[in-house]
Amino acid sequence: MPTPEPASRNPSLPRPTAPRVFVVANQKGGVGKTTTSVNLAAALALGGMQVLVIDLDPQGNASTALGIDHSPGTPGTYEVLIEGASIAEHVITSPEAPGLSVLPATIDLAGAEIQLVSTVARENRLRKAVRSYLREHPADYVFLDCPPSLGLITLNALVAATEILIPIQCEYYALEGVSQLVRTIDLVKGELNEELQVSTVLLTMYDGRTRLAAQVADEVRTHFADQTIPTVIPRSVRISEAPSYGQTVLTYHPDSAGAVSYLQAAQEIARRGAKESL
Repeated sequence: MPTPEPASRNPSLPRPTAPRVFVVANQKGGVGKTTTSVNLAAALALGGMQVLVIDLDPQGNASTALGIDHSPGTPGTYEVLIEGASIAEHVITSPEAPGLSVLPATIDLAGAEIQLVSTVARENRLRKAVRSYLREHPADYVFLDCPPSLGLITLNALVAATEILIPIQCEYYALEGVSQLVRTIDLVKGELNEELQVSTVLLTMYDGRTRLAAQVADEVRTHFADQTIPTVIPRSVRISEAPSYGQTVLTYHPDSAGAVSYLQAAQEIARRGAKESL
């Protein structure tokens, strides 16, 4: 597989045949959900795509990594889910890449789970908002960055999306939580969103020095033969450092192994979306 160019010189990527709405989900914490969301979003935007990231985690880590203020009171995902505001009202352009926009999340979102319980059609709030946004605004990719749980916020994301991207870390018990996630996906698909499919699996935190990482990678590729992206994301200090500077690794250290890997993964995802052969 050829080594991609540094992120700052990302070649133009092929556009998908229709807007792709990804939910990045895995209820197991620490697997690289937010890191994957923001870096793939930035890589695709640097390749000429129009990309929207919807931050659904009250911690607002995706907003932080994309250089977006999300102090308490900042309007964003909470207003869309609870108050019925349109996404376009509160979306903010990210400084990380041209064409990259963010709907920020604040700590206010922590109470949304409880408030949604008594809301009519509670699981469809985000779906309606995303579809309304896509009718009026050009977007090639939408990434829904979920909290590490299977509550009502994640359910909204599963109903709103057409594709699921599952980051799986190359460590012990990697597949432990995935089986529960797959059961939830099947339930949502059967009852609420028949379009939903697991289209992409990305191996993260890969340490090539260990036999365990290779074993986990082989196991994941056996379970998700067609969905697993060939590129693996290495365990990287640069990837971990980037959010503390309000950046993705693609702008923080574009020549690093982590940036190059996310760029390659984005290229593969884009080619699949455009129905090109890898």
